[in-house]
Amino acid sequence: MKYSKTILLSIAAMITLLACTSSPSSSNKEVVPTQEKVVKVEYPTDLTIDFIMGKFDPSVDTSFITISSEYADRAGLLMKKEAYAAFLEMHAAAKKDGIQLVIRSAARNFDYQKTIWEKKWTGKTILSNGENASTKYVDPVERARKILEYSSMPGTSRHHWGSDIDFNSFNNEWFEGGDGLKLFSWLENNAMTYGYCRPYSAKGTDRPHGYNEEKWHWTYMPLSKMYTAYAKEKLKPEMISGFQGSEAAVALDVVNHYVLGINNNCK
Repeated sequence: MKYSKTILLSIAAMITLLACTSSPSSSNKEVVPTQEKVVKVEYPTDLTIDFIMGKFDPSVDTSFITISSEYADRAGLLMKKEAYAAFLEMHAAAKKDGIQLVIRSAARNFDYQKTIWEKKWTGKTILSNGENASTKYVDPVERARKILEYSSMPGTSRHHWGSDIDFNSFNNEWFEGGDGLKLFSWLENNAMTYGYCRPYSAKGTDRPHGYNEEKWHWTYMPLSKMYTAYAKEKLKPEMISGFQGSEAAVALDVVNHYVLGINNNCK
C-alpha cells in the first residue's frame, strides 16, 4: 500500500507527540518557584527609632558638631560631622565659583520641631500663603495637610537627623533669578559630587506625595539614605504623637506620603 508523503509526515508527527506525552520529561516535573533573596540591611548599633524621631539632644551627641558662624546665618546650629565635612568641601568649591552658601537651618530635634509645628497649628505663626491655620481649617486632618505643605510633623522631619540643611532663603522665587538662580544652578550641577541631593524636588508623576518643592533643602545622602531606609522599615504613623494635631498622622499616612515622599534620586 502506498502512502502519500503528507500522510507519512503526519504519522511521524503523531508518533513523536505520543512519545513525548508517555515518557518522563521536564515538563512533567513539579515546578518549584524561585524565592527572592531577602537582603537584611545592617544598621549601626547606635541607630534607633528615637534618633529617627528626633527624641534626643544633638548638642550633647558627640556625632554632631557646631557649625561655624562663618557658614551660617546664626550661631549654635548643629549637624552630623560627616555631613559638615562634606559641606565644607562643597562650600570651598562654590566660593571659588563666586557662590556663597549660607546655612539657614540644620539639625532640629523633636522639641524644636514641635515648637514650629504648634505655632502654625494654633495660628501664632501665619502660613506662607497668609492664612491662619487655626481659623481657616477647623478639621484637624485638613489643617495638618495644609501645614504639611512645608513643615514636618514632629517625629518625621529629616532635620532630626543632622544630615539635612537649608541654604540662603526659604522662598522658592529667590532661587529663580539673579544670585539665587546662580546658586541653585550651581547646586543642581555640583552638589551630588559632595554627596548632597535635593529631596523635595517639584511634585509630579515621579513624586506625587510629600511636601511642596523646596529649592533650599539639601540632604547628605551617605547618611540620609540609610536613615530613610530605617524609617521605611521601623517608623509607623501610629507612633507619631505628643503634639497638637498628631491625631492626623495616621489618616494622612505621614510615613509613606511625607517621610518617604522624596526625590527618587535621594533614596
